[in-house]
Amino acid sequence: MRILVKNLSFAYTQKFVLNKINFSLANGDFLSVVGKNGSGKSTLIKCLIGLLKVGRDQIYLDDIDINDYKKMFKIGYVPQKVDFNYEFPITVKEVLSAAYRKRRDSFYASVINSLDLNRFYYDNINTLSGGQLQRIFIARALLNHPKLLILDEPTSGVDQTNIESLIVTLRQLKEHDITIILVTHDEALVNKLSDYVLELDETLDYTFYKVGEQV
Repeated sequence: MRILVKNLSFAYTQKFVLNKINFSLANGDFLSVVGKNGSGKSTLIKCLIGLLKVGRDQIYLDDIDINDYKKMFKIGYVPQKVDFNYEFPITVKEVLSAAYRKRRDSFYASVINSLDLNRFYYDNINTLSGGQLQRIFIARALLNHPKLLILDEPTSGVDQTNIESLIVTLRQLKEHDITIILVTHDEALVNKLSDYVLELDETLDYTFYKVGEQV
C-alpha cells in the first residue's frame, strides 16, 4: 500500500499531539515509528487506521483520501494489547478459523506454515508464550490479505528467541510487497528491518529519514 501523509496535525481538546507530520511510503516499504511515551505514536496509528478522524487532504492510502477510502479491511492491525479473553478455552485453530471464514485453502496453509504455527496449532490459547501469541495475531491479520500491516510494540514481553523469529517473519512479509509500519522501542528491530524511521518528539517535533541517510 502506498501512503502519503501531508501536514498531518491532530489535537485532543485543543492540545496538539501531532503537528504537521509529512512522510510517504511505497509498496513494500518498512517504517519504524519511534519516540518516547506521549510523543504521539499511538495517535498517529489511530489516524492511519481510521479510528481517529482527520481532515481532508492529510492522509492518502493508495492515492485515495482516507475519508473516501472504502477498503480499510486491507489494513492489518496488531495492537500491543489484544482485547482477548486468554482464559477462554479456545485453540489456535479455532481462533484462526474464525478469522478466515472461507474453506481452509492453500493460502490459509501458507500463512500457518510461514509463521510456523503447526507445532501448537491445536493447543489452547492460554498455554502459549508471548511470542507465540504475537505470531497468532499476526496470522489473524494476514488472513484478510492486507496491503498494510501495522504492529504496535510486538516485542513487548517477548523473549529473544521469539524476537528473532518475528524478525524472520517480517522480512518474509516485506518480500511480498506488504507495507509494514512498526511502533517500537527496540533498536535491534529498527536497525535490522527498517527502510525508513519516523522519530516523534513530545515537543511536537519529528524526524523522518531513510535508514543509512540520517544527517
